[in-house]
Amino acid sequence: MLHDVSSEKLPILIMNALKTNNDAKFAALTRNLQPYDLALIFTSLPDTQKTDFLKHLSVAVIADLIKELNHSQQLELLKKLTTKKVNQVLDEMDNDDLAPLLHDLSPHKMKAFLQGMKKEEAAFVQHLMTYPPETAGRLMTNRFVWIHSSHLVQEAIEKIKSFAVYAETINYIYVVNEDHRLVGVVSYRDLLFANMKETMKNIMCSRVITVPVLTDQEEVAHLMRRYDFLAIPVVNDEGILLGIVTFDDVLDILHQEANEDIEKLAASGKAIDFHTRPSTAAFRRLPWLIILLFIGLVSGSIIASFEETLEKVVALAFFMPMIAGMTGNTGTQSLAIVVRGLTSEELDAKAIIQLILREFVVSLMIGLACGILMTIIAYMWQGDLMLGVVVGSSLLLTLMIGTMSGTVIPLILYRLHIDPAVASGPLITTINDIFSLIIYFTIASWFLLS
Repeated sequence: MLHDVSSEKLPILIMNALKTNNDAKFAALTRNLQPYDLALIFTSLPDTQKTDFLKHLSVAVIADLIKELNHSQQLELLKKLTTKKVNQVLDEMDNDDLAPLLHDLSPHKMKAFLQGMKKEEAAFVQHLMTYPPETAGRLMTNRFVWIHSSHLVQEAIEKIKSFAVYAETINYIYVVNEDHRLVGVVSYRDLLFANMKETMKNIMCSRVITVPVLTDQEEVAHLMRRYDFLAIPVVNDEGILLGIVTFDDVLDILHQEANEDIEKLAASGKAIDFHTRPSTAAFRRLPWLIILLFIGLVSGSIIASFEETLEKVVALAFFMPMIAGMTGNTGTQSLAIVVRGLTSEELDAKAIIQLILREFVVSLMIGLACGILMTIIAYMWQGDLMLGVVVGSSLLLTLMIGTMSGTVIPLILYRLHIDPAVASGPLITTINDIFSLIIYFTIASWFLLS
């Protein structure tokens, strides 16, 4: 943003420029803004000024801005443009950004948008939409530079100059043979240092990391992260180059997948954000909570079955919430660590065993520290050493069980090819509550009623 204008004042200044039709001031205020900044300003403007705001922006700027909006905001923006400008914006947008925008539209609206676009752009977008969502085929773009292996370096550089504006990213040039099969890749840095009369075949790297067109988007993201790629080529079963997936799409994927995992860990179902209606948010969260409510009733029945123990040692009730809460907390901590680890690396049998052993040692250390501390606290508070031993030993065992359940359950789901994040935090917490109460009252019955 402008150095002499704060981000808080900028929307107000822009609104004033629009009200007074001061085109020069509007241009000065928006000239150096990033698409993200423009998107924030657009969404903050009163509805009456959004149309005027868009009238002052070029087609290229609007095409960049619209990528920063969510789906409903994108449709709102398009409604405020003339038909001609809508077509120009859609033509200007990257194909991989356009496909998600059109995906959820009715067939009639989608057809209307596609008919207004350039034929070649519309054809490729329609081709993208034949691939399943969340696959490499749906993410890829055809805006990249490729060249035949027999061409010279000089020809490749000339082609880059011609397609620089068209290409979505300029990092690699992809080398294909006569059948358009991908046979190599050359970084632009290597291209600039090569002899102009050398053929591409002689300078290319023939070991190319690719992804099949139906590869899951999360796998694509992890592959690019592993190799630090800025783009990765997408091929079909015959090795023919179809498109590339760029790093900006990968960032979106990682953000999306992280959100999905957090939603599952929180047992909140589909996405809920600050703008979700209260009724929708409640409907999405309620089913899980009802299930957990009935599971929680089991905890009540366990306490009822140890009614005699509670009547004789009322002090046990003081430590029940602490025992159950600590067990659930340590289980959720382990679950978060394991799920996060599984999303960033692949675990073999040896790594899994090492992880379980490590978490066992961790649980033992945590359990001993907390157990000894609670033994001392219970004894000093209630003046009963045996009660302190019961509380401390119960906490030791329940923390170990909680930690191991938070570790083992997601690993089992992972081995069964089930998303480990399904092992949601509230579910593990509730299960741990049940085990912690059983252990607590069983130990209490053994030592305090004998």
